[in-house]
Amino acid sequence: MKYSFTLILLFVFAAANTQSNMYFPEKHSWEEKSPKDFGIDEDKLNTAIDSVIASEYTGPVDLRQAILKGFEREPYHKILGPTKRRGGPTGMILKNGYCVAKWGDTKRVDMTFSVTKSYLSTVAGLAVDHGLIRSVQDKMQDYIWDEKFTGSHNEKINWEHLLNQSSAWSGQLWGGYDWNDRPPKTGDVHSWRKASLAEPGTEMEYNDVRVNLLAYSLLQVWRKPLPQVLKEYIMDPIGASDTWRWYGYDNSWTNVDGIQMQSVSGGGHSGGGIFISTEDHARFGLLCMNKGNWQGKQLISENWLTAATNPSTANPAYGYMWWLNKTSGENRMSNLSNTGFYGAGFGGNYIIIEPDQNLVIVMRWCQPSQANKILGMIKEAL
Repeated sequence: MKYSFTLILLFVFAAANTQSNMYFPEKHSWEEKSPKDFGIDEDKLNTAIDSVIASEYTGPVDLRQAILKGFEREPYHKILGPTKRRGGPTGMILKNGYCVAKWGDTKRVDMTFSVTKSYLSTVAGLAVDHGLIRSVQDKMQDYIWDEKFTGSHNEKINWEHLLNQSSAWSGQLWGGYDWNDRPPKTGDVHSWRKASLAEPGTEMEYNDVRVNLLAYSLLQVWRKPLPQVLKEYIMDPIGASDTWRWYGYDNSWTNVDGIQMQSVSGGGHSGGGIFISTEDHARFGLLCMNKGNWQGKQLISENWLTAATNPSTANPAYGYMWWLNKTSGENRMSNLSNTGFYGAGFGGNYIIIEPDQNLVIVMRWCQPSQANKILGMIKEAL
């Protein structure tokens, strides 16, 4: 019994010591430390940073043109939300919360495209934490009453299906049709449409129309704009700047309790999404790496982050709008550990989180084909 009690004390001490060694930056400041303070090979790390800078995204700097070019095979595709000319390659590397490396203008606000989805997942988690969503297994039609989830197919869809992009929802939202999003790379696009929709929960299909439907549905349960929710419960408590914004489309306005509110988008596919600095991305990544706890305060439940980063049945490499590295599924970033997860967006935008190493990496405008290689170089330096 004495031996067991000693083990318990050692475990508690180790857990407390790990927490005390974690640094959480105050607003408008970030303490930097030398890579050598953590036993990181500085030469190898600098080589990795030189490589990421040299691997700048090759698409247009004018992101309006980049979007039009990137999704030109989609019939009826339009720019419906704001865009912005991008900056150059930018990034930060955090170890135990401290900044051990950075490059580019880390305060510059840029579009982040589908990394927005990981923020949207967090807003869903907050809705669960606050009891606005009783269970992610609940059917959507129990919460959303405007016929978006009626019919023999759509009535089967639950919150989890929307979160892991396996809903196969069929319909139109803000002028976009589910079948029009990311059609096949070959063949007659205009005549393409699946003969039959997959059963909800069985097939993962990356689809921004359905992601925007999740944002719309969350707006209905929160009954206030989602940027306000994110600001109040996450971004302000972690000391984020006042420069980030979250946009929807020019036509994505809806009536909530007699007030016109904009339903935000889950990415920049048609413009919009979250516009944010590298430093604010890094703060968000640090919160998620630390299981939702910021300097002793649990901002979002650890249970939610565990669920959000668990593999889904439809795609073991995808959770609730976080990408994973699971060898049994689609392997998008093989240098990520099996406990790691990441958000990824068009143009080479990444928040990469390795919890077992207390490591957060933010990369902006890195050629996507080089991201996995650069991750490997950074981890080799560790």
